[in-house]
Amino acid sequence: MNAAETRALLEALRTALARGQGAALATVVGVRGSAYRREGTRMLVLDDGAQVCMLSGGCLEAEVVEVALEVIRTGEPALTHYDLSEDATWGLGIGCGGSVDVRVERVDPGDPVTAAWLGALEEGRAAVLAVPLNGEGRLLVTPDGEEVGRLPDPALHAFAALAARARLSLREPRAVTLAAPDGSPIFFDVSVPPPELVIYGAGHDAQPLAAQAHALGYTVHVIDPRPAYLTPGRFPGATLHSLAPEDLSAFTPGERAHLIVMNHHLDRDRVCLAHALRSGAPYVGILGPRSRAEDLLRALEAEGVTLTPEQLARLRSPIGLRLGAEAPEEVALSILGELMAWRRGYDGGFLSGHAGRIHDSGTHAPAPATLGASVHTGTD
Repeated sequence: MNAAETRALLEALRTALARGQGAALATVVGVRGSAYRREGTRMLVLDDGAQVCMLSGGCLEAEVVEVALEVIRTGEPALTHYDLSEDATWGLGIGCGGSVDVRVERVDPGDPVTAAWLGALEEGRAAVLAVPLNGEGRLLVTPDGEEVGRLPDPALHAFAALAARARLSLREPRAVTLAAPDGSPIFFDVSVPPPELVIYGAGHDAQPLAAQAHALGYTVHVIDPRPAYLTPGRFPGATLHSLAPEDLSAFTPGERAHLIVMNHHLDRDRVCLAHALRSGAPYVGILGPRSRAEDLLRALEAEGVTLTPEQLARLRSPIGLRLGAEAPEEVALSILGELMAWRRGYDGGFLSGHAGRIHDSGTHAPAPATLGASVHTGTD
């Protein structure tokens, strides 16, 4: 689930716990065939039957709520299998053709593992929670090696700790259920910092890009030297930085940042591009045609700026998916579509005709290529 959903779920949980309400978290821990959501999707259920977020397109929620209410009452976790191909069972006549396993657990904020896990989700810190689906214990692992909790079997604990660290090493780790050496299933839930979008330029077309990114859970930063353009009314939810080109060193993008250069001003774009490529951010994009990006690189070379092959390999131009986007809102959709595909390892093509699981990438998105042929998104 994306950062925006997690944010909404945690806000509702905080409110419920403050009122003294009981709550349970339902999590998709296994998917076979086609299903609406993937492993790691969560839904919050309160003791009055209220729910926050969804596990499916609406076919599972009522049943899961009933299970969750029993879990809240007894405190005993439940693991339930749902076959979505059984239309008669759900009464919808639109079976997805797959099946899902859902684990439901009562929220106990006093439990050290639960408290550490909720803290990681709240603060957007990287962590992996390992949960044996047929056994006891839970283990939370962080990138710095910290472990909270324990699995009763030492061999199982060692396997879970090693597998959790392996997931944390991935560029975009996702939740997954893996078989331990003894064949028992362990679910690895994942918390990662929300993706970060840095927009160089606060023009009119930056507004829908920032707004749509914020709605998707991105942490959004907008950089521009013109204070009048940097107002919360124009960029709600974004962090605003009034920085002249010569002051860009005061801002350091995060390791998961996606940087978009779109000042519509050649001199500012040139300086911002150099700043972006010298950062450690894995994705750097330039709005506009490829010829404009080539002009900016030639200008940097002429003034003595040396960029390494590794830095140039992170540059993408033009940016966006080939949607025929024209209006600023459409261009924003095109750009964010590419960012999602790039982050998750997809090629961004049509699903029509795809015979496998919808969420199987099939072919991974290509690594960021220097000025690769793509769609022309935006003009100058």
